[in-house]
Amino acid sequence: MRITLSVIKADVGGYVGHSSVHPDMLETIREVIREEVKKGNLIDADTLVCGDDTALVMTHTHGVDSEIVHGIAWKAFEKATQVAKKLKLYGAGQDILSTAFSGNVKGMGPGVAEMEFEERPSEPVIIFFADKTSPSAWNLPLYEMFADPMVCAGLVIDPKMHDGFTFEVLDTYTGKAVKLSTPAELYELLALIGAVERYAVRNVWRNHDGEIAATASTQRLSLIAGKYVGKDDPVMIVRAQAGFPAVGEILEPFARPWIVEGWMRGSHNGPLMPVSFRYATPTRFDGPPRVIAAGYQLAEGKLIGPRDLFDDPAFDKAREQAQIIADILRRQGIFEPHRLPSEEMEYTTLPKILKKLEERFYEVEAPKKPVEETSEKHDVD
Repeated sequence: MRITLSVIKADVGGYVGHSSVHPDMLETIREVIREEVKKGNLIDADTLVCGDDTALVMTHTHGVDSEIVHGIAWKAFEKATQVAKKLKLYGAGQDILSTAFSGNVKGMGPGVAEMEFEERPSEPVIIFFADKTSPSAWNLPLYEMFADPMVCAGLVIDPKMHDGFTFEVLDTYTGKAVKLSTPAELYELLALIGAVERYAVRNVWRNHDGEIAATASTQRLSLIAGKYVGKDDPVMIVRAQAGFPAVGEILEPFARPWIVEGWMRGSHNGPLMPVSFRYATPTRFDGPPRVIAAGYQLAEGKLIGPRDLFDDPAFDKAREQAQIIADILRRQGIFEPHRLPSEEMEYTTLPKILKKLEERFYEVEAPKKPVEETSEKHDVD
C-alpha cells in the first residue's frame, strides 16, 4: 500500500507566553482532523505538542503537497487561531503569514515534512518535533544517523546500507538545493551542513534503491516574513529498521546534546534537550530548546502510537548535560557567543537600534578594507 505521511506544524498561540498550547486549541484542531478522517480525506491523524507548537500527523493517499491535506491543516490552524484570540493567548496566529489559503501551506508560515512510500510489512517511523530552534538543528543528527558508522552500526552491518545515503541540502537563502552522496561526498556534505545559519538537510534517500529515508521541514519564518515572527520549530520524519537505521541508532545522536540556534527571542544559542512529551514545556529563559520523539507503527496507513521514545532514563544524562551547557551559556548574558552573531540578528530589533544610532556614529579610524583575494593559491596550515 502506497502511503503519504504528512507532518504539518504551526505556532498559533502560546499558553502561557511561549511555553505550551492551550487544551481548547488542541481540541479544536483534533475536531477538524477527526472530521476529515470520517470524510475519508485522511486515513488517520494525530496531534503532537512541543512547547507552543502543534503538529498534525496525517496519513493519506493524496501524495506530497496535496491541496486537500494542506487545506485541512490550514483550516485546523485557522480555527485554533480564533480560539487563541478569544483567550487572548500570546502570539495568536503568529505562524499564519497569509490571510487566504492558496493550495499549499509552504511559504505561508507552517512547517512541513512529508514523504510518500510503499508501506513495508513492518513500518516503524519516528517523528521528531523541536521547539525554540531552527531547521538546521537536524543537520548533525541526520549526519550521524545516515553517514557516521560510529553512531549507526548498520552502515557497516546491514548490506542494504553499505552503499550509503544521499542527502539533499537546501540553501535557505537562495532556495537552491544540492544532492550529495555519502560516503563518497561526505566531506562536501559536512562543509555545507556545518554552516547551520544557511544550510539545512531537506531529504535523505537510501542509495541502494532510492527509497526515502528521512525528510525535514526547512521553512524559515524570518526569510518568509522579512522580520522575526518566531523561531521555526522544525519537524522531521525518519523511517526505521530493515534497511534503515534501527530505532536505537536513530535516537543515539540525542544522547549527547549539541548547541543549536534559537532559544529566547530566537536570538540565542543553546543546547537541544531531548525530553518526554510531559516536559516539552520550555520555560527557563523560554528554553532550553526541546525535542520530542514520537514513535509510530503504520498498519495500512493507521497510526499505531505514539510511543514517547525520550521517556527513558537512558536520556537523563543528556538532559543533565544540557542543563550544564545552558548554565555556561547563560553566564554570557547578552554577549556572544550566547547571543547569535549580528548577521543572524538581522530580522530582530537590532537593525532598528542601529538605524536609531546611525547618525551618532563618528569616524575615529580609517575604514578597514577587505583583504582582496589574489589569483595565487596558498596552502592553509
